[in-house]
Amino acid sequence: MLDRRLYRTALGLAAVGIAVAAYLTYVHYAGIEPACSTGGCEVVQTSEWADVYGVPVALLGLAGYIMILISLLALRGDAQLFVSAALSLVGFLYSAYLTYQELFTIKAICQWCVASAVVLTLLAIVTLWRLLASGGGSEPADAG
Repeated sequence: MLDRRLYRTALGLAAVGIAVAAYLTYVHYAGIEPACSTGGCEVVQTSEWADVYGVPVALLGLAGYIMILISLLALRGDAQLFVSAALSLVGFLYSAYLTYQELFTIKAICQWCVASAVVLTLLAIVTLWRLLASGGGSEPADAG
């Protein structure tokens, strides 16, 4: 029962992450300023940290969230547990790195980036919890 709740929570978080990253990707390609109450979104979105080899970080985030969602929907058992946890953990670590850059290098905060960081943190917690609760993936996860 706990696994089913964690699974559904992970699905919801991935959907929220997709929405945030899709909005930021749209803002990037539309060339408009993001809605922002912190005043730092435009600074962050136009910083040198906003893209990796010409690919917007928002688009990378969107792809990451979609891959997490696909792993939750398309995979079963150990593969689902491991892949969703691994993707979420990688996303969390990269998001932590970007948050560090916001705070100490860019010295501006983007509310959308913070929202994504919170979602990735929660996704990492939930997917790792599922993996560890399963005995490290020794039991099949059929939460779908």
